[in-house]
Amino acid sequence: MKNPEVPLSDAFRGFIGESTGVLTFTLSGFELTLPLREGVLLNLLNLPPWRKGTLETPWSGSFDRGGITEPNFEPTCSLARPVASAVSIPEAWARRGAMKRRSIGRSVLSVAPLAFGGNVFGWTVDEAMAFRLLDTFVDSGFNLIDTADTYSTWVPGHQGGESETILGRWLRARGRRSDVVIATKVGMEMPSGKGLDRSHIRASITASLARLQTDHVDLYQSHVDDLGTPIEETLETYERLIAEGKTRAIGASNFTTERLTAALEASQSHGWPRYECLQPRYNLLDRDAYEGALEATCRSAGLGVITHSSLAKGYLSGKYRSEVDFQKLPHGPAAARRSTGRGRRVVSALELVAKRLEVPMSTVAIAWIVGRPTVTAAIASATTVVQLEELMAGARLELDAASRKELDVASAGSG
Repeated sequence: MKNPEVPLSDAFRGFIGESTGVLTFTLSGFELTLPLREGVLLNLLNLPPWRKGTLETPWSGSFDRGGITEPNFEPTCSLARPVASAVSIPEAWARRGAMKRRSIGRSVLSVAPLAFGGNVFGWTVDEAMAFRLLDTFVDSGFNLIDTADTYSTWVPGHQGGESETILGRWLRARGRRSDVVIATKVGMEMPSGKGLDRSHIRASITASLARLQTDHVDLYQSHVDDLGTPIEETLETYERLIAEGKTRAIGASNFTTERLTAALEASQSHGWPRYECLQPRYNLLDRDAYEGALEATCRSAGLGVITHSSLAKGYLSGKYRSEVDFQKLPHGPAAARRSTGRGRRVVSALELVAKRLEVPMSTVAIAWIVGRPTVTAAIASATTVVQLEELMAGARLELDAASRKELDVASAGSG
């Protein structure tokens, strides 16, 4: 006889409580593994497709607490599927399999398709919350963390390096350096200077490594092009950094097609390490600059692509639509400028797809990016664990063809 139906959060609360460990359970052939940390209460209502209903047996589960496994624990309620339809588990969930890591160009680096954007560390996220977010991110199987020496010089009183400093403290406290791929950048203005000349790069990598409390970064990127420094000087400097073990690979950010091509040709001509990836601005509202010659270059050269501004400064989350909403955003004015006819059209399409798939809009926005064949990973920032869970879900979600076409059509063009 089935137990009375109750909300899933109540069903599991009595079993898990404030425990620490890993919960694994299988429902209708779908396996879900959830890391649990002390003080974190599991709430399955936040996990699609079961947020608004219950599930049915058969089901099984186990809870691993520090190597002690408790198999086949008894549910405190029946688990019945939502009654909306006979196939109420969304097809999108059925397409969520094991998250595959993707290579960054021809380098030895492989990453999950979502990068945590560390620009918020020391700005809108304090150290304690940064530690919680990083714990959740890495415990969930993700490994790429993106930062830069210049984060966050825009905050009054900051000198740059605040993000790297917090990340370095987390690495030291957790001892998880081998579990993550650290990507940082050089070239934008710092109190000590800017550019991609030899002396600035060398001084910058030394400072970054000290703040990160590590002897190397995995990916060192030119944050912005430097037209005043010969490409050869920049690449030769990077070659020496790689030889010295200070970085494992190099990448470029915000480069034009012409300058990226010139850099690749210089690397080939001189036998120097090449840029293994590009970091362009790319999202449902910013497509034109990447799609076309730049994407074709990345494809033909076999470069990785790690997108930034993946949620268009928060606008594509759908949570900010009025002037009052925009005032809550750190990038409020920039997000408000997105609220044009095209911007509203894109958000409306996102909302329709999200409702159909029963996932948040930000989940769909990330899924749209990482579903593009040339994209390696999307960078996105979160200030709460709930936001982060929505982003991570997007990295695991494969959009159906109809949903993707709907978004493609709504976001076509510019303006």
